[in-house]
Amino acid sequence: MTTPLWCLLGFVVWTLVLLVGIACARVGAVLGGRAKPGDFPSGVPHGGDRYWRLNRAHLNCLENLPLFASVVLVATVAGVKMPALDTLARVYLGARVGQSVTHVASGGPAAINVRFAFFLVQLGCVVGFLLTIWQHA
Repeated sequence: MTTPLWCLLGFVVWTLVLLVGIACARVGAVLGGRAKPGDFPSGVPHGGDRYWRLNRAHLNCLENLPLFASVVLVATVAGVKMPALDTLARVYLGARVGQSVTHVASGGPAAINVRFAFFLVQLGCVVGFLLTIWQHA
């Protein structure tokens, strides 16, 4: 297993952690008598602001997972093994977790800027992966 593949698995685990957070919030609301099991339809407002930030952080992971998975898997299949890819994968995963944590923690303007910075780091890592693969495949 390469470092990028481990980081891809880490990304999947992180996405599942966020999903478990959503599930816990829903189960807690039902068990606490604040909601019924059918009170969580898609597109219908329910839950507080932090709950929706958690949902959006999870959706951000689902939106970005295919991009990261694609570059990691192409590099792996192409046999590109470079220390730069290991670093890019670690930085990407750290930025992904940082963006999610910031998203859940706050919806304020400073947090939005921090989330965007984490997003730019991830974007830069994907571009770095592409350039490295292109140069060494």
